[in-house]
Amino acid sequence: MLTVPALCWLCRMPLAISHWGICSCCRKALPVAPPCCPVCGLPAMVTTMPCGRCLQKPPPWQRLLYVTDYCPPLSALVQALKFNQQTALARPLARLMLLRAREAQRESAFPRPDLLISVPLHRQRAWRRGYNQSALLAKPLARLLGCRYDERVLRRVRRTPAQHHLSARLRKKNLHDAFRLELPVRDLHIVIVDDVVTTGSTVGEIAQLLHRHGAATVQVWCLCRTL
Repeated sequence: MLTVPALCWLCRMPLAISHWGICSCCRKALPVAPPCCPVCGLPAMVTTMPCGRCLQKPPPWQRLLYVTDYCPPLSALVQALKFNQQTALARPLARLMLLRAREAQRESAFPRPDLLISVPLHRQRAWRRGYNQSALLAKPLARLLGCRYDERVLRRVRRTPAQHHLSARLRKKNLHDAFRLELPVRDLHIVIVDDVVTTGSTVGEIAQLLHRHGAATVQVWCLCRTL
């Protein structure tokens, strides 16, 4: 029987390696973010040291990596993964995060992660959606990195309103005491995996919790950062 070649999710041309999901031409054509601070990920004049915002008020993580700004075409793929049941996108999108992490590692060395964790959903929201898109990204990413992923490490214990309806101030208040650690993280280099980081309230709350329990370093890796 003849096999049908897998197609690129963006240009719909046949792929040389089917599980990549996005061809090399489309990956290279993704929008390039402006020079950004390596800590908060927001636009900055210098990319090798923390920006003025981070020097005055450092975020609770040590590094933030993302593939592109939240804009087409990647934003459409994120929406398809998150809301349209297109779970087959998880592995190709995880590969984009891996490639970005490798590029960043060449720019400035940082500890190799011991553990990947995904931003958890409350059990009711996970039941309605049927899956956690951040977990779907973290699992193949951990395999590609050859490091540990354990979805039992972090649990969302309080149901909160959807973040995208709230202001930055209310987002932070909304997440207070929303998460609980279930396993030890002391002296571990940890990466928090999410699909999109907007204000950073969610990953910031998790990063603070990890540091309170003795994590050595905390990085945030995501597909898109709202600039």
